[in-house]
Amino acid sequence: MSKPILLLVDGSSFLYRAYHALPDLRGPEGQTTGAVHGIVAMMKKLRDDIGAEHAACVFDAKGPTFRDEWYPEYKAQRAPMPDDLRAQIEPIHEVVRLLGWPVLEVPGIEADDAIGTLARLGAASGHQVVVATGDKDLAQLVTPDVSLINTMAKPPERLDEAGVLEKFGVPPDRIIDYLTLMGDAVDNVPGVEKVGPKTAAKWIAEHGSLDGVMANADKIKGVAGENLRKALDWLPMGRKLVTVRCDCDLDGHVPGWPALGALALKPVDESGLAGFYGRYGFKTWLKELTGELPAPKTKAAAPAAAPDASAAPTPPAAPLERRYETLLSWEQLDAWLARIEAAPLTALDTETDSLDGMQARIVGISFAVEPGRAAYIPLRHEGPDAPEQLPLDAVLARLKPWLEDASKKKLGQNIKYDSHVFMNHGIAVAGYAHDTMLQSYVLEAHKTHGLSALAERHLGRSGINYEDLCGKGAHQIPFAQVDVARATEYSGEDSEMCVQLSELLLPQIQAEAGLNFVYEQIELPTSAALARVERTGVLIDASRLQAQSHELAQRLVALEQQAYEIAGQPFNMGSPKQIGEILFNKLGLPVVKKTATGAPSTDEEVLDKLAQDYPLPAKILEYRGLAKLKSTYTDKLPLMINPATGRVHTTYAQAVTVTGRLSSNEPNLQNIPIRTAEGRKVREAFIAPPGHCIVSADYSQIELRIMAHISEDPGLLRAFQEGQDVHRATASEVFGVPLDEVTSEQRRYAKTINFGLIYGMGAFGLAQSLGIEQKAAKDYIDRYFTRFAGVKRYMDETKSRAAELGYVQTLFGRRIYLPEIKGGNGPRRAGAERQSINAPMQGTAADLIKLAMVAVQNELDARGLATRIIMQVHDELVFEVPEAELDWVKAEVPRLMAGVAQLKVPLLAEVGVGANWDEAH
Repeated sequence: MSKPILLLVDGSSFLYRAYHALPDLRGPEGQTTGAVHGIVAMMKKLRDDIGAEHAACVFDAKGPTFRDEWYPEYKAQRAPMPDDLRAQIEPIHEVVRLLGWPVLEVPGIEADDAIGTLARLGAASGHQVVVATGDKDLAQLVTPDVSLINTMAKPPERLDEAGVLEKFGVPPDRIIDYLTLMGDAVDNVPGVEKVGPKTAAKWIAEHGSLDGVMANADKIKGVAGENLRKALDWLPMGRKLVTVRCDCDLDGHVPGWPALGALALKPVDESGLAGFYGRYGFKTWLKELTGELPAPKTKAAAPAAAPDASAAPTPPAAPLERRYETLLSWEQLDAWLARIEAAPLTALDTETDSLDGMQARIVGISFAVEPGRAAYIPLRHEGPDAPEQLPLDAVLARLKPWLEDASKKKLGQNIKYDSHVFMNHGIAVAGYAHDTMLQSYVLEAHKTHGLSALAERHLGRSGINYEDLCGKGAHQIPFAQVDVARATEYSGEDSEMCVQLSELLLPQIQAEAGLNFVYEQIELPTSAALARVERTGVLIDASRLQAQSHELAQRLVALEQQAYEIAGQPFNMGSPKQIGEILFNKLGLPVVKKTATGAPSTDEEVLDKLAQDYPLPAKILEYRGLAKLKSTYTDKLPLMINPATGRVHTTYAQAVTVTGRLSSNEPNLQNIPIRTAEGRKVREAFIAPPGHCIVSADYSQIELRIMAHISEDPGLLRAFQEGQDVHRATASEVFGVPLDEVTSEQRRYAKTINFGLIYGMGAFGLAQSLGIEQKAAKDYIDRYFTRFAGVKRYMDETKSRAAELGYVQTLFGRRIYLPEIKGGNGPRRAGAERQSINAPMQGTAADLIKLAMVAVQNELDARGLATRIIMQVHDELVFEVPEAELDWVKAEVPRLMAGVAQLKVPLLAEVGVGANWDEAH
């Protein structure tokens, strides 16, 4: 007979996770609801999934605990709880009780101690105890009768004794020793300096326990051993602080203590819950509970900071009946083909043998036209148990007319990848109408957009994990070896979840004109254009790169010798530890800042500052830059040439950055350094084939032009409208000199001010950039804002509006969420305010280059030209142009790029031409 379950939820652990995991949701009265929504979703799911008889949701109580008496600095460095999270505490307690959960707060102890005490009592009284937490400290509670579950991990994680050992490298009864050695920076509990998880686990394995490690401290060598010996007097106190107490007296807080009867789960208070859901705007849950929505309020609604709370994660009202069919006969395939021919929209998904879209070949295909129902066609599954399958080529021939019919609307998750896969088989899919990844990206760019994450967030469904299906690491099997029945379940689920997600997400996008424009006119067309750019690739001169690698290798050897001479000894130029010892211990250079472990930092910012006065940091910086250039580009690019095309094919990630900018991967073509001669030489290897040339078309000063448009500052508008040098015009205003008397130094200062301010730079940052006193920098900024008052007004109004709404917008309606602008601590809130100033400009620039790419590609297609877009880099499009089309490209591409939007200042795209990318600049 199975034991009854006691389910203990670490409410304090999940509060912050829910707060940071969701956008800044708002209820009907403008109240913050993100953390409330996350906790409700989790508590509902836990109650449904675990099947507990007794339970409690435990929160930290206000005020000090016994640990503060032991160690006054305990948690002293923790930032205060954000105001908008604090405002959600009482509603969270209220709704958790309405959901039938006992809520527990015990003054004088932490939630961990209450959980530890209840876990021990529950196990002793014959319960199987499950602790829901994201806190590694509670791993010390795990026994055969106590396990941990973390539903907010991706994928959800469950730890028994074996799981703790696998995750941390020590068993549960040594977690206290493990935590003591590492310390806890969050709680301000020192450990042994420079001892992390691996070292702590290794020492415990070698010496059996913390006591064994301390007893053998003299035998442990190196810096870690020295640090251990320094910490010996502290470690007993550290152990007390990290030990969860399991013997607290909960009398007066748990009725009937020490019996657990008061912790029986209660029925849901449906009446109270309906009122709560209505009050906080949880419409979907309210409809699930009552079958109807509340009447709309008559008074004006407060400005909403995010999509309606009902758009966030909501479990379905009832389990969806799922039927996934494996298609092994022509009759089955024909029946499904008739179904998708008649459907207004069909979700389509491929299973392949590679994540590289240019290389991947199809293993199977799935379809869905409605939630809960899907079909999977296995085509290349192998193994002794694999059934006889329809032939791949014949199936693709049967599907090709439908796939290439633009009138047959299709839906997918990351459709750009699937487009490549079908193209590898000679099929140019047409009719892709929707992409759930892009729908999520447009609605909530600051979150993750994988299908499993979307399903969990919006549908309350946990899909099959790929690693559960295929394994991971060295033991991972190819998808072709997955059992066909399991493959059907996995792929069919992907397709039908797409249908269900799109039905939920698309109406939210279509309800907002700006979001709908970004989705339909920017992101979807950009996906199709990018697929073509990726497929075209760029021609690389491998021999030129190899020669550059040889030159760089010689330079690196010379720099190494120069650094050794300055240091007076050899050292590892790639070792931060050895560099730190040379710079700070041997040469006695000033320590600029320290790492989290207290060691002097040797990061680039530090070296850059030291390099102004000392030669060795300058040599190290130069060495690092050339070594990175060599390993990332001159060595690697020739190895990435696709043997079938002779070209390098990057992948543009479309749903990564919150501002809408694209990200280039494998290889990253957007981060080739161009401030050094060596970096620019790498661009020489990006060449045109015979009879062609490279053309670069780049928006000029695009973010400053957007600033002029948004701020409507008369001075900036006039400078751009009259075609002036905007930095010279700025210098003229700031320094009070005629335009023709501005010096090059004054123009440089003005340029730094212009670009600094659009990134939210303050006096300190400007002083650092210009190498001047902070007071002088402040004077320059004050003078700038006096002359350009519209810019100051824009910055102030934008920060204020962002703090009110929780997001800023581009000119086209893209929303850029800034979660920290309300709830972050001082530095994080200040960072979000700086981002609020720049994000509308950077985001609008991203929108413009995407619109330009689409407009140019459409015109090339309409004219049947052979010119091809081969790269997109920030505000630049790069083309491979037949010589016969060069005049047209030079004249028309700038016109097309300038014409994608009408601003209050002219958009200007400048064109360069050359035999290679560097020459085209």
